[in-house]
Amino acid sequence: MSDIDLSSLKDALNSECATFPQLKSLDLEGISDIIKAGKVKNVIVMAGAGISTAAGIPDFRSPQSGIYDNLDEYNLPFPLAVFSIDYFHIDPSPFFKVAKRLYRPDAKPTLTHYFFRLLNEKHLLKRLYTQVRRVYCVQLIHQNVDGLERLAGIDDTVVVEAHGTFNTGHCVKCKKLYDFEYMKNLILDDKIPRCVDKDCNDVVKPDIVFFGEQLPRKFFTSRGDFDVCDLLIIIGTSLTVTPFSLMVDQVRSGVPRLYINRDVPKIGFNGIPWDDPKNKSDVVFRGDADVGITRLAELLGWKDELLELKRKTDEQLDESKPVGADSTSNTGSSK
Repeated sequence: MSDIDLSSLKDALNSECATFPQLKSLDLEGISDIIKAGKVKNVIVMAGAGISTAAGIPDFRSPQSGIYDNLDEYNLPFPLAVFSIDYFHIDPSPFFKVAKRLYRPDAKPTLTHYFFRLLNEKHLLKRLYTQVRRVYCVQLIHQNVDGLERLAGIDDTVVVEAHGTFNTGHCVKCKKLYDFEYMKNLILDDKIPRCVDKDCNDVVKPDIVFFGEQLPRKFFTSRGDFDVCDLLIIIGTSLTVTPFSLMVDQVRSGVPRLYINRDVPKIGFNGIPWDDPKNKSDVVFRGDADVGITRLAELLGWKDELLELKRKTDEQLDESKPVGADSTSNTGSSK
């Protein structure tokens, strides 16, 4: 039997054996209806940088940050060299200077982050994939890593940080493990984090994925979740970076997909026929992440719960904010 025949047979079997929630309307109301009806049990979320703009974290290229426009001061061979692992090994200082300029110590989780927590607490969240374009990767300091997901109280076991984490770092030579506080305090003091081992003293690199590095192992080992996914939410991402963008096609044919973003990819981009008359499972909400999520929460009857969760957790974060930090502290552990 040919590969084409096998593919057709697989699709036919999937269609015959699997039952997916049917949308009554291709809008947020249609999505809320299947959730309220208990037809959704395994939600996968693909979240990009757009979910954190409401937290005051600037876009790397935005005029407000001024970072991209001022890269000339670092004498880079090309702008994105600041995120190249090869250049990092040559001169890590530009990366850490950019990281300091983008640090936002008072950033708090957005309504979107807290909505993810509600999904988790209601046992509906199968997996949360966070993705920051590698050209924006220093936002990981307080965006999708140290993170707003963690600060919002989302269970670490459901989170896959597609482009790594700033929550930990490793010495590039001896591989000793260091925590976020150790790196942060040195970066804010205009110093390059270095290994405390006197026989090493090499650079401590945050565990984010630079250009030229492999994605985290968990990114690949969790892909089986898509086989049971019955609702895919894609939010705050323009779907321009692979392989993250390719995940939209990992769900089975017919599984509802909700896309929330200011701009919508072209028709058929990555296999999602947004405006195809035959479309029966893809919903698009064009707008800010928090706006779309708040509307969905309202339709679900979760809005008051969402707002109260944000209020209480934000208060707890304010109360637990440390007065100072020991700049010499580190985990002292190694792998």
